Amino acid sequence: MAIDKTYGSAAEAVADIQDGATLAVGGFGLSGNPMALIRAIEERGVKHLKVVSNNCGVDDWGLGLLLRNGQIDKMTSSYVGENKEFERRYLTGELELELTPQGTLAEKLRAGGSGIAAFYTRTGVGTQVQEGGLPQLYNPDGTVAKASAPKPTATFDVDGTPTEFVLEEAITTDFSLVHALRGDRHGNLVFNKAARQFSPPAAMAGRICIAQVEELVEPGEIDPDAVHLPGVFVHRIVEVGTDIEKRIERRTVRED
Repeated sequence: MAIDKTYGSAAEAVADIQDGATLAVGGFGLSGNPMALIRAIEERGVKHLKVVSNNCGVDDWGLGLLLRNGQIDKMTSSYVGENKEFERRYLTGELELELTPQGTLAEKLRAGGSGIAAFYTRTGVGTQVQEGGLPQLYNPDGTVAKASAPKPTATFDVDGTPTEFVLEEAITTDFSLVHALRGDRHGNLVFNKAARQFSPPAAMAGRICIAQVEELVEPGEIDPDAVHLPGVFVHRIVEVGTDIEKRIERRTVRED
């Protein structure tokens, strides 16, 4: 029997995402934001979402759309700039934040998708990432309601030198949402440039991965050596076309 993972619309693809769901969302800055899927979730009005993503878009784009509507309760991110509403909600206790080093976040997602429960890294040793105390949730009066807990450490021999490492647990989510340049009906995906940074590990971490693609092709049309994410990790595909809006966070041009 042929495998066809295509859905007719973004709304159909996200129809079973419910209140309180956990989401891993691909993209790097505004590159590779799965906007059709994000808008479909916005229209569904689901709330109390817990989202894992490198960042949270900007005030009127990307995950910022869900944030401004109060649909997100918690973000696990590595970069939280460029979004004034994010800052406001975090500092007033409306949003919980688990701040995670960028490379560690990518590996936590990849590990989750690979069946690895946890891993050791040197990143964060001797800081609040390892020792605990990072504010994750504020009270409305500005006091800390919840702080990060200390993480276990272990010492390993590295080139003959005892070196301390911190234990980081993997991340898995109910769903993952990604945007790809090209995909086939079996779910094999090709990403474009910076969008490839977080999209593959985010896709892997979701128990159900939903991909929007600019171009949908037939199986076999993508060279196997060109596949960035195998279809085994992808469960649903929606074609959104190439004529879509793509934004830049900070457009910079030369002054001649």
